[in-house]
Amino acid sequence: MAIDFGREVCGDLATATRREWLVTNGIGGFASGTVANALSRRYHGLLTAALQPPLGRTLLLTKLDETAEYDGVYPDSGRLTPLYVNRWEDGTVEGNGHHALNRFHLEGTTPVWTYAIANALLEKRVWMQPGANTTTVQYHLTRATGPLALTIKALANYRDYHSTTIVNDWSPLVEPVARGVGITMFDGARPFYLLSDRATITPQFDWYEDFFLAIEEQRGQRDVTEDHLYLAQLQVLLRPGERFIVVASTEPAPPMDGDEALAERRAHEAALLERGETAEADDAWRQLVLAADQFIVNRPTPNDPNGKSIIAGYHWFSDWGRDTMIALPGLTLTTGRPDVAASILRTFAHFVDQGMLPNRFPDAGETPEYNTVDATLWYFVAVHEYLTATGDMALARELFPVLAGIIDWHIHGTRYNIHVDPADGLLFAGEAGVQLTWMDVKVDDWVVTPRIGKPVEINALWYNALRIMADLAGRLGEDAGRYAALAERVMAGFERFWNAPLGYCFDVIDGPAGIADVVAGNDGRLRPNQLLAVSLPYSPLPAERQRSVVDACGRHLLTAHGLRSLSPDDPGYIGRYGGDRRKRDGAYHQGTVWGWLIGPFALAHLHVYGDRAAARSYLEPLLQHLNDHGLGSISEIFEGDAPFAPRGCIAQAWSVAEALRVWQATAARGSHE
Repeated sequence: MAIDFGREVCGDLATATRREWLVTNGIGGFASGTVANALSRRYHGLLTAALQPPLGRTLLLTKLDETAEYDGVYPDSGRLTPLYVNRWEDGTVEGNGHHALNRFHLEGTTPVWTYAIANALLEKRVWMQPGANTTTVQYHLTRATGPLALTIKALANYRDYHSTTIVNDWSPLVEPVARGVGITMFDGARPFYLLSDRATITPQFDWYEDFFLAIEEQRGQRDVTEDHLYLAQLQVLLRPGERFIVVASTEPAPPMDGDEALAERRAHEAALLERGETAEADDAWRQLVLAADQFIVNRPTPNDPNGKSIIAGYHWFSDWGRDTMIALPGLTLTTGRPDVAASILRTFAHFVDQGMLPNRFPDAGETPEYNTVDATLWYFVAVHEYLTATGDMALARELFPVLAGIIDWHIHGTRYNIHVDPADGLLFAGEAGVQLTWMDVKVDDWVVTPRIGKPVEINALWYNALRIMADLAGRLGEDAGRYAALAERVMAGFERFWNAPLGYCFDVIDGPAGIADVVAGNDGRLRPNQLLAVSLPYSPLPAERQRSVVDACGRHLLTAHGLRSLSPDDPGYIGRYGGDRRKRDGAYHQGTVWGWLIGPFALAHLHVYGDRAAARSYLEPLLQHLNDHGLGSISEIFEGDAPFAPRGCIAQAWSVAEALRVWQATAARGSHE
């Protein structure tokens, strides 16, 4: 699916600002912005560097505001054409560069702008060097009948990517270096460099105030404006066919041959596509393969300096255990990268503590947080999928003691009251004030969906963990009988989840009384979590109940872009997602649509109906969504009410991963067990 727009998108400021692009570097850094090049988020910038890979993400270079002079090369003798757009707090728009924007398209993941200046065409590309905090911007005068002069204002910053900057007392040190300037914003700041192969770079100092961040206002943020420093001016004269580059980097000597740097980026993506190629690969598949790579990052451990992890989503998530394990099969195994999968499994084994995987790694500091019950159980599924794809019993042997220890901790009890109930073999989890499942919002002291008790998907995962361990133990010559017996007990206990009058599963059973927002006893609200009892490798439900679950979720929760997190018939349903943090988080799992859930639904549908074409049809609207919001990727969430507007992260790991899994499973030569 080609991501390619003409003036029908580029020339309309609202449309061109709503569509966003993203490039990444494989160590947590990124560059991102809008088709119009107008800032609309605090997360937009040309270089957000991961100073402590994969985190410590810091905005360094915000944007380059270009003005072209084409009819003449001397001051006042030609026509000045702004190629930038700035929207200010008072509502005014400056530059109107979108009026000159003829075309925007993606070459792989590289955004390309084509500006028309009279009869001249100027192309602009942005990419990042794999493995380095280096962004390259290349300009190419592809058509002209004379020279074109560019004057560029470089606007910079130095802040945590979650925050905003207001005019302050920084006294930046801007020093000449080979091919440009080195910039140290204040004492103790990491130096970064602004360089060019041809342009003249002249230091400046001026605050540009009150950039209006429209998406931050939509998200109910208090800080919806920001100031940036005009730190340098670049000037260059291009003749027809010529090109030049601007490089922003934390490295003092990054690659400065633009053609070679672009060739390296293209070779990186070509190798990804070659590994992910299948007999039925099409443009949408290839775009998803490239999108998948944007989430895979380095996370060194003492045992492996090249360890890998998965960023949960852009722009604001770090690497989360739950998201990593759910996304691992789709991002790595369907794309022909089992070596990356193995590295991720080893990396997270290093962080297992008291039988638990980390929930998330904080942006500042390296102490993981362990408030999750499902991340650890998804680890077993990820191991199973890896072994199914590779047959790598050496890694199975290596990880088996870790997996066995996890089972023991869960049986005897670990953090947050996570333990097996000896009465039915089911897994209980939760205590007041803590969120443990994927429905994990907490606003100050308010846990929106606490789900304390025995959640349905947690026990489907627990059943799968035991079945996977029984199989693995048998293949390794270990005691499989213990795990098999535990699995049989869970399967018998799972009968308690069936809500016979309604024909689907309770969402949580055995909820304790006296805790705010917890349904005492059995929670009969219709949520999509029960789909995992059908879509996971081993189902604890008989065939007729599996079909009933799929039908109930399809009729009440399914939308074009995923499944609602709560039935619209429920009095607690919220169909719009917006407003301040409390309103947004209050809706997050109370009706908001999640893209990743198309995976469990479509695969469950395939499992019970055996119709590949029907299952594939549920994926098609998400493939069309590649042209919207985060271009070439899939959003985190959508509103529950039509027209299901995309919200949240513009690119989400498990959304992309599950689309890849569904695509592969529903291909003519795919398979689903």
